[in-house]
Amino acid sequence: MNRGFYIILSAQFFSSLADNVLLFAAIAQLKNFAAPSWQIPVLQQFFVFAFIVLAPFVGAFSDALPKGQVMFISNSIKLVGCAAMLLGMHPLFAYGFVGIGAALYSPAKYGILTECLPPQRLVWANGWMEGLTVLAIILGAIIGGLLMGHRVDVNIIQELAKLEFNGGIDTAPEFGILVTLGLYLIAALLNYFIPKLPIEHSMTNRNPLFLLKDFWKSFLLLWKDPLGQVSLAVTSLFWGAGTSLRFIILAWSAVALNFDLEEATQLTALVAVGLAIGSVIAAKAVPLEHAVRVLPLGIAMGFVVLGMVLVTDWRVAILMLILIGSLAGSFLIPMNALLQHRGHQLMGSGHSIAVQNFNENLSILFMLGAYALMINAGLHINTIVIIFGLFVSVAMGILAKKHGHDQDTV
Repeated sequence: MNRGFYIILSAQFFSSLADNVLLFAAIAQLKNFAAPSWQIPVLQQFFVFAFIVLAPFVGAFSDALPKGQVMFISNSIKLVGCAAMLLGMHPLFAYGFVGIGAALYSPAKYGILTECLPPQRLVWANGWMEGLTVLAIILGAIIGGLLMGHRVDVNIIQELAKLEFNGGIDTAPEFGILVTLGLYLIAALLNYFIPKLPIEHSMTNRNPLFLLKDFWKSFLLLWKDPLGQVSLAVTSLFWGAGTSLRFIILAWSAVALNFDLEEATQLTALVAVGLAIGSVIAAKAVPLEHAVRVLPLGIAMGFVVLGMVLVTDWRVAILMLILIGSLAGSFLIPMNALLQHRGHQLMGSGHSIAVQNFNENLSILFMLGAYALMINAGLHINTIVIIFGLFVSVAMGILAKKHGHDQDTV
């Protein structure tokens, strides 16, 4: 399975890279449309909405077909959504359509790890998967910032304007969307070559009502399991907080550091650098059976976030954002591996990851909604940072108190 595993990693890298470049292209497109500032976090809400609505069905879909085939179909849907944005569809709706492909993709990309690797290799495999995903986030932020920058407008767009046929590419965001289209195409081609694995836990009844009841059963089963409960709560909190932090950094860096969109976009990559560092440390130092011991790191992460309000120097900001990411990666990877393992044991990988996606994206939806409301209410960005940091520390503290003495067993 070595060759197949590397193909899976490569496909995930290009698909995630495209997702991240497209996000910043869509943000720039919203600015070109003179959209109100609260629509920027709402953009991500449109993306995650499909994860929530389709959660009862994507797990069954993922388990019913070879997961490489599911990944191919999913990336094809992303490609169509990207093309729709290029052809003029409003970024909110086009990015929401891309979210449908992402919702189908996620159970397959994680579920295939449990099918091709033994339990003792899951933390290691997650380290690779998340590490490459983080690299895609870093490069996506860098590439996205460069594509939205003044140099593309001055050089590439002006050169394209001289051509008889330029495909209607008149702005930097449109050129960024075109680049993203190529990345999705590469990911889809790699998906096509993923080796077919035996289908596990295939659904015999595909009636929508039955799938809803089956999803609810899986939802309750995972939340009632002590190890499933803590890992699900932590990963949900992380993704809600992490996604919100990405948008908070864009606004905070403009006020605290006087950064423009290109510079602020690249600054978000620093959290991902730290996440990669934390992922590597966790993959080597935290065995699966000791995963719950990393909870105090989440409390520390929240307190470091509070320190952002004191920062006015970009060099200090770099160190602080890398530290935040490192703490996040150190507790995310063990929790993610534990959740996958318990879910695979209890109900099948596709079902468990669908439940995971439902909870994580519900968290993203609510936290981004709260952020958008705070922006609309006119709260200063430093006030938002304080609220955000305190929420993370208190929430992780409650989880650590409740589950810190759980038996370390899988």
